[in-house]
Amino acid sequence: MTNSTTLTSTGNEQAFQILRFGFTVAPILAGLDKFLHLLVNWDQYLPPAVNTLTGGHGHQLMLAVGVIEIVAGIGVFLKPRIFAYVVAAWMLVIIVNLLMIPGYFDVALRDLGLCLGALALGKLSGSIGPRSVAG
Repeated sequence: MTNSTTLTSTGNEQAFQILRFGFTVAPILAGLDKFLHLLVNWDQYLPPAVNTLTGGHGHQLMLAVGVIEIVAGIGVFLKPRIFAYVVAAWMLVIIVNLLMIPGYFDVALRDLGLCLGALALGKLSGSIGPRSVAG
């Protein structure tokens, strides 16, 4: 292995670890906060049409979303090769949801960046190899 290959491999592994950490911690914290509302009132991100579809049980839907996010974060930690793509798909659902609410297009754009980061994590998970990645 040449020095250049070693540096690239080390860089890829570091990028993988950074993304894995971020996509483990952020979904777990966001999921927990669906119950605590310390960061934000998450119910504001639910379009009125979705609340109507749930029979006015939008808050309970957001609690279920919190559980899904916690599971996704744990999944990224344990099996990043699979759950990075789950998180990316989840981010797309969130983006569509946000585009249904006027005034949240900036948040949808931020979440597009998160979706792309999750896709990058999935790609890195496949290239790092089984010796470094559980999953």
